[in-house]
Amino acid sequence: MTMFDDSRERAAEIRKLSIIPELISHHLSIRGDDPALSEYDAKKQEWVTLSFKELWERAQLWHKAITASGLKKGDKAAMLLPNSIAAVCFDQGTLIGGRVPVPLHIIDTAANCAYILNDSETKLLVILNRARWHAIEQAGIDLPHLKTVVFIDDEGEGISSSGVETLGLNEWLARGQESTLPFEGPTEEDLAALVYTSGTTGKPKGVMLTHKNIMSDISALLYNLAPVGGDEWLSFLPLSHTFERTTSYYIGLGMGNKVTFSRGVTRILDDLKHTRPTIMMSVPRVYEKVAAKIKERLKTKGSAAQFVFNSAVNAGYRRFERRNGLAAHNPFINTLDDLLDPFYNKTVRNQIRNSFGGRLRVAVSGGAALSTDVARTLIGLGVEIYQGYGMTETSPIISVNKIGANHPDTVGPILPGIEAKIGDKDELLVRGPQVMKGYWKRPEDTAKTISPEGWLSTGDQAEIGEGRYLKIKGRIKEIIVTSTGEKVPPVDIEQAIETDPLFDQAMIYGDNRPFICALLVVNQDQFADFVKQLSLDPNDPDIMTNSTVIRAVLKRLKSDCRQFPQYGVPRAVKLLSEPWTIDNGALTPTLKIKRRVIVADNQTDIDNLYKNFGK
Repeated sequence: MTMFDDSRERAAEIRKLSIIPELISHHLSIRGDDPALSEYDAKKQEWVTLSFKELWERAQLWHKAITASGLKKGDKAAMLLPNSIAAVCFDQGTLIGGRVPVPLHIIDTAANCAYILNDSETKLLVILNRARWHAIEQAGIDLPHLKTVVFIDDEGEGISSSGVETLGLNEWLARGQESTLPFEGPTEEDLAALVYTSGTTGKPKGVMLTHKNIMSDISALLYNLAPVGGDEWLSFLPLSHTFERTTSYYIGLGMGNKVTFSRGVTRILDDLKHTRPTIMMSVPRVYEKVAAKIKERLKTKGSAAQFVFNSAVNAGYRRFERRNGLAAHNPFINTLDDLLDPFYNKTVRNQIRNSFGGRLRVAVSGGAALSTDVARTLIGLGVEIYQGYGMTETSPIISVNKIGANHPDTVGPILPGIEAKIGDKDELLVRGPQVMKGYWKRPEDTAKTISPEGWLSTGDQAEIGEGRYLKIKGRIKEIIVTSTGEKVPPVDIEQAIETDPLFDQAMIYGDNRPFICALLVVNQDQFADFVKQLSLDPNDPDIMTNSTVIRAVLKRLKSDCRQFPQYGVPRAVKLLSEPWTIDNGALTPTLKIKRRVIVADNQTDIDNLYKNFGK
């Protein structure tokens, strides 16, 4: 059987399924002993792996314990856990009995978690330890629906100060063994998740996704990604993110693949070497960081090494273009690339590919736009990136590039089964079985987002090209319109700036202003070296506002943004040393910047940039 036949056969199995637990249970009779999930056990200091049979048996234990806790079909159960076998057992155990998982972001604030628990009417919370629970309990938000909290790493404390019963995991699971309570399983129209959006413009909203929504998206995705038996996935994006849930978790296990949970971003390089994955989902920031480090190291090399590196990238990208039908056949260039390919592999590409484990076949980038320069660099070095696009409200994938037809200047063709059209202000509108049921307890917001005919407003400006390949131009609400009428998409420019190792974070501003300015969080080590090269003291308390430094930064920005029109290049900057984080309210749990918050915190400085410009 060829890889193509195997992929098609396994995809056909999935398309016969209707509810999420069947993604695991359908393997039991045909590949039940195959490895399913792997994680690192810190206490044992070793990797542990469960087969599909072992995973299903453990999920049944969780299902019984959830039933014994009094949760009926349709009741909400929340988890605040890192990616782990326990997180999957919670999810499957909740779904088996028709209950609704509410995945919380492991890095979210206590107040935000408390808000979601209250808004979702969650009755059961499974959480890592007492410390996290105590922080939520003290957030000042009543939790009248919450009855039980289960600690993964701690013993229970009995009844807490807020009247909630707390238990350790083992005690809670033991209660389930005594349970003989009846339960009713889910149908495809039942809710499979209540996923809260990041809330860049206010309180997060609960997106109601049904089993049919998610299963429809999975079935459509398989036409483009085409995983095969023997593929291995490394999962490190949080499972609270619908992108990771639908892809690495549901598709990986549904296809009968092994999914390994990373120990976290700080150990990602070690985990890549251990797992040697063939498929990986990521967000642009990870790829951009890799490209920035490559660029930083390259600057320390001589001109000959830089020439070889750039030649390797260019030759690799030309090969990629030919393979994906993006470039005309040129016999001379093709022959030259073929002759030099072994040399480029040995001197440049293998090191980069090996840092990803050496077997990576598909690297998907989603959640935000990826810099064109970063995509070209990594693809040219042999790490083929497939950009995709979606939103929580569409379960989440709307489009993704295809193997053999990867067009990196797009986010791929719109998935089969999804209708799409361009509305007012070039807004992308979509309709199909992947579109959410609506927002939890927010009928007005639902009506604003989904038309009576079923068209969902994405809020993104887009173009639909030949073959239904999709290009995203930017968020309608984020497009900057200067006082001179120029329209500037901020994300593209911010990404270009952030590929420069001098800047860790960037946000540009300029609505109704005569030009663009930028707020830049500098990398402390890089900034110190940068200042020393200007013969200045990096410890000078006024160094961030020094005119010589500012002029040098503006010159660097002009180079970073050279592919953009001049009106989009920042002409004034404010340098910052403190990063934007979730804790200080400047980032969402999915690490997107909250523009309104950042502008409000820096409004006086922004006003001064325009007031003092040219002085």
